[in-house]
Amino acid sequence: MTLAKGERVYQFKTLTDIWTGSITDRNGQIKEKPVSERLVSTGLLGSIRWWFEVLVRGMDGHACDPSPEDRQKNPSKSRCPDRDVKEVSDPKHHCVVCELFGCTGWARKFRFEVLDEKGGSANSSNFCLRFTPLRPIAPEEWALLDATLRLIADYGAIGGKTVFKPTDESHRMGETHHQDHGIVEVINVDPPTTKINLTDLEKYVRDERWKRSDSKATTPEFTWASLKNFWFVDGKTLSRESASKSTFNEVLGRKESKACRDCGVVHNPRNKCPITNRHPRRESEQLKNGRDEISRWLAGSQQESKKMFSFKNYARTFGFVKPGLIDFNVMKQRLTNVWGKSGWDFITGHMIVNQLFAMKEDRK
Repeated sequence: MTLAKGERVYQFKTLTDIWTGSITDRNGQIKEKPVSERLVSTGLLGSIRWWFEVLVRGMDGHACDPSPEDRQKNPSKSRCPDRDVKEVSDPKHHCVVCELFGCTGWARKFRFEVLDEKGGSANSSNFCLRFTPLRPIAPEEWALLDATLRLIADYGAIGGKTVFKPTDESHRMGETHHQDHGIVEVINVDPPTTKINLTDLEKYVRDERWKRSDSKATTPEFTWASLKNFWFVDGKTLSRESASKSTFNEVLGRKESKACRDCGVVHNPRNKCPITNRHPRRESEQLKNGRDEISRWLAGSQQESKKMFSFKNYARTFGFVKPGLIDFNVMKQRLTNVWGKSGWDFITGHMIVNQLFAMKEDRK
């Protein structure tokens, strides 16, 4: 692929499907399709930005709250720009993440394209992300973007439907809700990023110019989304073993049985309960202990994501802890209860930051 001046292209190999949104067919019907059909650039960019924020917070940098904002009803939820700083060129107008990705009144610094290896529309197992500068991008920003993409590839996942749970049940492995999504591998970067050491990058993301004057750049309920609170286990999977056994649910603190709470029978997907004539209310949707706040937070809800993710093909499991509620020791013990003490390593975000930039120094 021929590059214009200043462009940078990341070439990826998809190890699983990537889910980036819905498409409309010729008849105007909305259908959800995985990466083999189409890659939606907005879905990918939103995921990249989220992980960029996680990395910046993990380096004690200043990243604004990404949750939906209504300043009239809840002024504590504050996304950039800072309402008290009017000029976009003034320090503290926006955070270090918005400096690169943009916010209201401050455009994104790059054009983002998802392409195949020859520069066409991506629809194959390999795809490229092309970043074309629209305004000067600092070497530190390129370095952080590079680290973010490698964080996703080596320790996380990209796109949607990453909360699906694996299964060991042979008759259910083909079900959509048991499929892995979002696992990729970086196979080439052109040109290579500028080498910047970790100390200088930490100084950049912590700079006073990014500090918000309202001191509400990140609301308390979202401070967990930081690499400081991130953990990762390579080569291990949490899955459903049978209708009555799920190591994933055991770690979350949910009940393991899939039996219907109304009739006691395990229903196949899309089948209704014969008693209520409605979608079955499964035991596995409830916590073992409804007063267990740790389990409630880890398991999330329909409006809130789980804080733990697991994949079977290219096995990996990762998640977050929340200071003041659950620490790494408690999380590791929950995993030990299902995996035992040996045969796996529990890696925390502090180790990952060092590994990301150590690998960066070693690359040619």
